Amino acid sequence: MHTEKVPGAPVSPEAWTGAVEKALDRHRSEPGALLPVLHAIQDAIGWIPPESHGRLAEALSLSKADVYGVVTFYHDFRSSPPGRHLLKLCRAEACQAMGAEALATRVKAKLGIEFGLTSADGAVTLQPVYCLGNCACSPALMIDGNLIGRVTPERLDQIVANARAAR
Repeated sequence: MHTEKVPGAPVSPEAWTGAVEKALDRHRSEPGALLPVLHAIQDAIGWIPPESHGRLAEALSLSKADVYGVVTFYHDFRSSPPGRHLLKLCRAEACQAMGAEALATRVKAKLGIEFGLTSADGAVTLQPVYCLGNCACSPALMIDGNLIGRVTPERLDQIVANARAAR
């Protein structure tokens, strides 16, 4: 099981190179090593630098296209540094039935972004998720690893305002 790095300051090329090598050292010999390696990199620095794809491909005997395809296929992987706060909004059926679609429209307008992007002020990265396991308290979201249920439009506005105000 991996744990997610809370977004923060940008990572230097030296730091992400070190994270890549550490992940490769730890997982290279595992069958299907690419996913564990990618999770380890993202856990360490918060994203998968596109510049790392060549090194990963070489070390795991894959093509750069294979690495790129996996990184871009899975919603949880990011190819750019996240904002200071990561907001995941549930898009699954139970949450949709309880108003998550209206919340999605509202938060995208409030932040001025679509899913998968970071607000211009660098405060919030907005990510869709397809179940947070909090169906009984729909609609749900997670911000910086904290699960919040029964989200109303007013509560969403406050969560976004707090994230923008916090450093």
